[in-house]
Amino acid sequence: MRIVVAVFFMLVVIGVKAQTPDGVKKGKAVVVSEFLYDTAAFPECHAATIAETPKGLVAAYFGGTKERNPDVCIYVSRKDQGARVWTAPVNVANGIQGNGVRYACWNPVLYQMSAGDLLLYYKVGPSPAKWKGWLIRSKDGGISWSKPVALPEGFLGPIKNQPVALGNGTLICPTSVESDGWKIHFELTKDGGKTYQMSGVVPAAADLKAIQPTILLHKDGTIQALSRSQNRAILSTESKDGGLSWSPLEATALPNNNSGIDGVTLADGRQLLVYNHVLPPAGETKGERSPLNVAVSPDGKDWYAALVLEDDHTGQYSYPSVIQSKDGMVHIVYTWHRKKIRYVEIDPSKLELKKIDNGVWPETVKK
Repeated sequence: MRIVVAVFFMLVVIGVKAQTPDGVKKGKAVVVSEFLYDTAAFPECHAATIAETPKGLVAAYFGGTKERNPDVCIYVSRKDQGARVWTAPVNVANGIQGNGVRYACWNPVLYQMSAGDLLLYYKVGPSPAKWKGWLIRSKDGGISWSKPVALPEGFLGPIKNQPVALGNGTLICPTSVESDGWKIHFELTKDGGKTYQMSGVVPAAADLKAIQPTILLHKDGTIQALSRSQNRAILSTESKDGGLSWSPLEATALPNNNSGIDGVTLADGRQLLVYNHVLPPAGETKGERSPLNVAVSPDGKDWYAALVLEDDHTGQYSYPSVIQSKDGMVHIVYTWHRKKIRYVEIDPSKLELKKIDNGVWPETVKK
């Protein structure tokens, strides 16, 4: 009898384990953790972005033999409402020019207009110093796409992180350049990406080098932007006039390993940030890309440790993209070893927070 009971117990355990989604992290807040795909036609991928459409979730990323190679294209996967899995990667944009020359595609950025198209910005060029901004649109939730349209000369569109809609309907695109030193600025469009206005370059001390800002909105109307940097810290700037002018860049207490970050203003007014909480060694400007962390702040200044998404130090976990859907859930995609894109859904109401004092991540906050 004991043997029968033991066998039954083992089968129950095996059955439960078999139903557990691959990669599910520990913690009350994590609802889903999975890969967008298991196999793909390309060996490497990077720079994922995610958006919520009326049909469901859409993610985009670039894939190819290796970053910067001419065969790198933009791919899209969808998870329609009610679907259990993501659709296989679909190639939606490449870097073939009119003269037949082919360049790599870079850093796609999705944005769902409140009543209209799904926008997909991306870059094409031999390097970040020489790339050009392009835009395609979808009217059916990412199933089909328009022909590529080049952005106006000198405009790049959002460089890594999503645009944010202001109260007056203006879409503010966080962007940066790497051709003459690292500098950030913002591009504003009032007509859904047809015409653009450029802010001035964000002022910064000569030794502060920042790119790839992410935008946070505050209840008093202040717009805050946090940026990746070469200065071992996440940098911050603020605008009081709708993104036209910005305060000088300042270092925050949060570390940065010269890798991309992303944040979102939650419906309850809190700020949520996904980043590698890694401080490079003194004298270095780049560190490993693990762990990958989630932090929450009431004001964009004091941050609380919320969750560790990855921390095994066996490879890179980087370039997160984060949104909050209409049902209140938080959705994150990020690079997993440059081989796959990981998707994680989080219930922000269940995050257990611990204060980050002087940039030190609390040891009690684990996966």
